Amino acid sequence: MTFSPESPIATDFLELTGNTPLVDLGNLLPASSLRIVAKLEQFNPGGSAKDRTAKALIEQAVQNGLIPDSPDVHLVESSSGNLGVALARQAACRGWTFTCVVDPRANRTTLATMRALGATIDIVAEPDAETGDWLVARRKRVAELVAADPRTINLDQYSSRAAFDAHDHGTMSEIVAQLGGAPAAVLVAISTTGTIGGCLQHVRRIGASTQVIGVDAAGSVLFGGTRGPRMLPGYGAGAVPDLSSDVTPDRIIRVPDEQAVIGARALTRAESILPGASGGAVIAALGQIADQLEQELGTGATVVVILHDSGPAYLETVYDDAWVEDNLKMDPAECERRVQQWAH
Repeated sequence: MTFSPESPIATDFLELTGNTPLVDLGNLLPASSLRIVAKLEQFNPGGSAKDRTAKALIEQAVQNGLIPDSPDVHLVESSSGNLGVALARQAACRGWTFTCVVDPRANRTTLATMRALGATIDIVAEPDAETGDWLVARRKRVAELVAADPRTINLDQYSSRAAFDAHDHGTMSEIVAQLGGAPAAVLVAISTTGTIGGCLQHVRRIGASTQVIGVDAAGSVLFGGTRGPRMLPGYGAGAVPDLSSDVTPDRIIRVPDEQAVIGARALTRAESILPGASGGAVIAALGQIADQLEQELGTGATVVVILHDSGPAYLETVYDDAWVEDNLKMDPAECERRVQQWAH
């Protein structure tokens, strides 16, 4: 990115990808000696860490000749939401067309954003018959669309190592530079495993001792998890992505949907930061292991939580009492009680 104080005008909107801020979360765990710092990926152009992934996927595909030097390019990709928005922006800026295959869990705001950017939305009606999983159904639908039109290009976020490089040379590199050194630990939500894979790649390349902790959904099959129902998009997976074979987190914390809701709301109350579902899960995971990390890492150790996106797209789910009660069976009074006592 060439945008800088010396050259303050970006050549286009997508050039603003990366260089997202860190912020101290001094009010989140007031009794802990840990220094908790959040990486705010909502400051990317499309509002999420997936802007980095989308940019890297396209750049690699252009370099490898998968995407021709032609305006007649049609992309198709499966997404739970954020990558779809990121690719819709990329396609709009480049004059391409884009179809995003989603499932009924996708947030309505996210779908509306993609449509506003000119994307076509293809919603799978049923989960995969064999596995009962929505992700498997989405990927099968992508394969059908590609087979039906040979000109259609699928960048396949689930297998492209471009995602590792995006978060190695982007996200984790920025964290180290902004802190003036590697943190003691970093917590990151996992789904395709591109972000955590890039973080691991970076800390190992520079020889840092940083613990890289994956936050997975209860009901996700990643890293030996047991398949189960998951209502919130953005973290966890119902099928093991190819990328995960090269990823070995230092530990995995599994977070049920209702705990992600509590974590998101607790962060909002403490710091006025509205995270998305995966960010809520990361905060919930931090709450589970903060005491253990304090013992392991020592007083004053810096722990970074990566918040992949922001909360406005989740106002009808994570932050909606009626939705939480209907879908997660947690009434508003119980939810509020758990939010109030979260950090105490």
